[in-house]
Amino acid sequence: MATEIDYYMVLGVTRTASDADIKRAFRGLAQQWHPDVNKEPGAEQRFKEINEAYQVLSDPQRRRAYDMFGRAGADAGGANPFGEGFSAGFGDIFDAFFGGTQTGARRGRPPAGSDLRYDLRITFAEAVGGTEKEIEFPVLDRCETCSGSGAAPGTSPVTCPQCSGRGEVRSVRQTMLGQMVNVTTCPRCHGEGSVVETACETCRGDGRVERRRKLRVTIPAGIDDGHQIRLSNEGEAGPRGGPKGSLYVAVAVLPHPALRREATELFYELEVSIAQAALGTKVTIPTVEGDEEVEVRAGTQPGTEIRLRGRGVPQLRRPTVRGDLHVLVDVRVPTRLNRRQRELLEELAAESKEAVNTNGSGGILDRVRDALS
Repeated sequence: MATEIDYYMVLGVTRTASDADIKRAFRGLAQQWHPDVNKEPGAEQRFKEINEAYQVLSDPQRRRAYDMFGRAGADAGGANPFGEGFSAGFGDIFDAFFGGTQTGARRGRPPAGSDLRYDLRITFAEAVGGTEKEIEFPVLDRCETCSGSGAAPGTSPVTCPQCSGRGEVRSVRQTMLGQMVNVTTCPRCHGEGSVVETACETCRGDGRVERRRKLRVTIPAGIDDGHQIRLSNEGEAGPRGGPKGSLYVAVAVLPHPALRREATELFYELEVSIAQAALGTKVTIPTVEGDEEVEVRAGTQPGTEIRLRGRGVPQLRRPTVRGDLHVLVDVRVPTRLNRRQRELLEELAAESKEAVNTNGSGGILDRVRDALS
């Protein structure tokens, strides 16, 4: 079972990311993985993937096509569809828009099954560390009675007598410019080239029956909210033996109550008192793995950052490489003091030879509050 990560996952952005977000993510990754800078094995291939993803997502037309049809849509959307850029993948898009087939397209084959989408909610910790989930969903699957052919056991589909197996019918009409040949999908076999004379009683000739399927899905470490995982051949079976579609697992990540994520970096806002900032202390902060004790050094200033390296989110393509956890220190200034607390601060101000407003305004507390606001 092949697992394919989409372009949004390559750049580490959500499907709702703005053009500026996509450009910012590309610049950061390009600087990190450019072969002239990164000499690690696989860096050149990683840079090519990043560049390919950016070329698609930075182009509004190709991005829309990619969102609708995947890579085949992006390939068709970026070039003249009837010129040099024409491909078999664009034929599927042509059919989706216009409801017909084009010259050279596949004929006489059962249509493919539909793609499916499954919305999966995971916790913040599961997104960071990766996990495996069992999902269950309804799906049109191949009928076991007729093996998907739609024909009753002991019989087989026969060549369509109306189109002789071509899947199309042609009609000729005279116009003022000469003969005009009109090619349409065969109305009897619907382009498949064969028909079922005796239908299977289980599936009534469709070749599919509805059942519930269970599937275990591997969620890679570092996945973010809005990313999708594509599982090929896990969608609905096509009618009368047609190939299966794909299953798209859309991931929604529950927010962490205290940590904020930006790509592979985590942020935590730590509030300390004036005394703790001045004298130093040890505090417990949350991490993905659990609570951890960190030291706030004496004389810590507002806005100081304490960085815990390697305690952030793993990179999708390199799960052994993790971002950092940034602890941002916010010094709290008290807004209400009892008499003893005020006396102590006034003694501190006197010791420091600072003027104090004993009326409660304009003194050291207000100056400290203004400085920290």
